[in-house]
Amino acid sequence: MKIGILGTSEIAFRRFLPALEKDKNFTYVGVATRTSVKAQKFQETFGGKIYNGYDELINDKSIEAVYVPLPPALHYEWGKKVLEVGKHLMLEKPFTTELKDTEKLIELAKSKNLAVHENYMFVYHKQLSEIAKIIEDGKIGDVRLYRIAFGFPKRAEGDFRYVKELGGGSLLDCGGYPLKLASMLLGSTAKIATSNLNYTKDYDVDLFGSATLINDAGVTAQVSFGMDNSYKCELEVWGSKGVLKTNRILTAPAGYVPIVEITIDNETEEIKLSEDDTFLKSIDDFWECINNQESKEKKYKEIIEQAKIVQKVKEG
Repeated sequence: MKIGILGTSEIAFRRFLPALEKDKNFTYVGVATRTSVKAQKFQETFGGKIYNGYDELINDKSIEAVYVPLPPALHYEWGKKVLEVGKHLMLEKPFTTELKDTEKLIELAKSKNLAVHENYMFVYHKQLSEIAKIIEDGKIGDVRLYRIAFGFPKRAEGDFRYVKELGGGSLLDCGGYPLKLASMLLGSTAKIATSNLNYTKDYDVDLFGSATLINDAGVTAQVSFGMDNSYKCELEVWGSKGVLKTNRILTAPAGYVPIVEITIDNETEEIKLSEDDTFLKSIDDFWECINNQESKEKKYKEIIEQAKIVQKVKEG
């Protein structure tokens, strides 16, 4: 299946296209751009055609699927155009900036029986199932609390993450990661109990925030995130017998070997987990959704549930 890219983003160049080269299901056609300098770098490295503008790529009848790594505020507009012409849609997270817009895109996709995919790559990493197995085996006892933190230092001035009109803000950029992991760990009954978004006088977007989720069994997950923070990407599981900790839970690149630390009675054991290629597996899941109706329907529901959680935190 032929796939094109809207925009010359860093993630498309650094992560998506290298993973796509390993994939057997898609053929890269080209990238649409508004600035030819960046596009030339794409062409020199990965080949493909340069489209002069997003509409030109979308209207290319040979392309059947489109990857959209544009700033979040542009996801609804261009995602809608992709679906309207009958192409499958892979969107970088967040799917859109508003629950109502996400719902509209999902309804449009359903009406045309098109696959949609929100690119939270970490959910495909083997370490999640391996950590779940450690917990299920009772090594740290019964789970008392999950803590998930994801944040990074301030990026360069002008970065879209700090521009309200482009869908900036820590909740939409990095907050969705720990919120999604928390909802996965707590299960389908997870709900937002408390939340807070923090601002400074220098920006009109939230720079950091936190939330607490709880499920019907009373298990709690504390989530924190920020884009003006010292770097953290951690999961801590506090059990009745011990504590499990790991870093890079949300951002492990291909080839990286995650390590968990398990502390019981003041003695710490390190366990190496499996490396994985989450971007490739995310692309493969998109392919599965295109070709499997059950997977397609499941994805519609997952995207809506994630949007509801993010919307709840936004509303406070």
